[in-house]
Amino acid sequence: MDNNNNISFPKDDAENCSSVDWRGRPSNPKYHGGARAAAFVLGLQAFEIMAIAGVGNNLITYLINEMHFSLPHSANIVTNFVGTIFLVALLGGFLSDSFLGTFSTILIFALIELCGFILLSAQAHFRQLKPPACNENWVCTEAKGFKSLIFYTAIYMVALGSGCVKPSMISHGANQFNPESKKLSTYFNAIYFAFSLGELIALTLVVWVQTHSGMDAGFAVSAAVMAMGFIFFISGTLYYRNKPPQPTVFLPILQVFVAAILKRNKNCPSTQQGIGGQHSKKLRFLEKACIQQERNNTKESDWRLCSVEQVEQAKILVSVIPIFACTIIFNTVLAQLQTFSVQQGSAMDTHITESFRIPPASLQAIPYVLLIFIVPLYDTLFVPFARKITGHESGITPLQRIGVGLFLVTFSMVSAAIMEKKRRDAALNMKQTLSIFWIAPQFIIFGMSEMFTAVGLVEFFYTQKLKGMQTFLTSITYCSYSFGFYLSSLLVSLVNKASGGVGGGWLHDNNINKDKLDLFYWLLAALSFLNFLNYLFWSTWYSNDPSLSTISQETHPQSTTQSRHLNHADNTSIP
Repeated sequence: MDNNNNISFPKDDAENCSSVDWRGRPSNPKYHGGARAAAFVLGLQAFEIMAIAGVGNNLITYLINEMHFSLPHSANIVTNFVGTIFLVALLGGFLSDSFLGTFSTILIFALIELCGFILLSAQAHFRQLKPPACNENWVCTEAKGFKSLIFYTAIYMVALGSGCVKPSMISHGANQFNPESKKLSTYFNAIYFAFSLGELIALTLVVWVQTHSGMDAGFAVSAAVMAMGFIFFISGTLYYRNKPPQPTVFLPILQVFVAAILKRNKNCPSTQQGIGGQHSKKLRFLEKACIQQERNNTKESDWRLCSVEQVEQAKILVSVIPIFACTIIFNTVLAQLQTFSVQQGSAMDTHITESFRIPPASLQAIPYVLLIFIVPLYDTLFVPFARKITGHESGITPLQRIGVGLFLVTFSMVSAAIMEKKRRDAALNMKQTLSIFWIAPQFIIFGMSEMFTAVGLVEFFYTQKLKGMQTFLTSITYCSYSFGFYLSSLLVSLVNKASGGVGGGWLHDNNINKDKLDLFYWLLAALSFLNFLNYLFWSTWYSNDPSLSTISQETHPQSTTQSRHLNHADNTSIP
């Protein structure tokens, strides 16, 4: 219901009226949006992940073999690089929601990412831009000075571009559907299908090119693939339904915290009429922000008196933080599969036949081979079946989906620890080299857990009723990746210090047969299980107050909602 003219609009029509075409005119549901428009975004998703995975998943090999960095230093460079990508996603989400819109954000930062790929491939190709090769005694000089500057400039251009593009892609594709559409759940599953397909090609074809034709050729393929994705995205311009940027909502939410602190000595009212006839019963200290202290004609400052809607929006933002935090350990596990597990595979027998070897980084493709079949089956068979039982459009709720993934990831690290102990014992005691496929289970289990956790987290955040923050909330899911990779770097350093002795820490040596990587994996398995128990607590806490995620989506101008506050004297709502 529009409070200004008392005219009600159907949800679909209201959604279409708030979106525009590429010229800025109101979009037409017959020509704009829908699955056709979303398909172009999914194409960019596949190409972009193919390009970035082609670099990131085998970057540690390039750092060790051609830039001559040590194994721990190289592992930290990779984790910091990936972590930066996902941390920058917050910037992309903010710019997209408040200033540029998803379409313009993608255009600008996809070009920056492309330039980074081109610079990286140029450095890998020209010998004068890299440190000299190792001498006959295998004494190597790592990249420093100008050569190091070129490398860091290239990878952080890629990080800036990719970080800003990723959340905008997901939101732009989701914006092509109405919020209540059943196709929205299918779209989120399609995102992961496109992601899996891009990862699969990167981990097979692109890594094969890197192994057999050189890293310069592999990086050039990433640049070409990114260019193809950019062209593919532009091709859908006429069909997109674009949401214009909205005024930032951070200031009104910040006002809630300031007002609540200023009125911290006031008593919370016993009752409150929330928007839509309901309000959250949690985090009630924030309700002090909408208490009116006196009845007179003097208007209190916006930093002292807030609307009920502002308070409810602030409650939602605070309430989703524990859910976000519970996925950080999950992404710390992901960091190990992209760094130490690649080195683990390098120390194993990579032969498939006498003449063909599988690149260690390509082992990560195994779960994606399965997932490109499992994801469509999940959406076409499991979701309709579960929907009949649960009544939920997605089959199971996003929180349940996240929980399944966090439970499974523990067993990925258990498998990794058992196999690493077996591999090292065989190498040291029996002088045998096990087949690389012995470590395949840890990748398969993680792939299954990621299908549940990653998709569930994106759907959970996008469907929160925070006006004008869909892209920013989507970027928070990537921020979880960032913290996970940064935590990985921190854990490596802490473990080395804590376990250091006469022989050094668990991950002290560059020789994986001398390190105790299996103990590090056991530590991650224990942390993952404790994290799952922690998630059960917070997801239950969140689910016990459904009003946190079912607040009315009606929009109210600040001038009308500002009067929705509570009088401290009699605890009655003032219309």
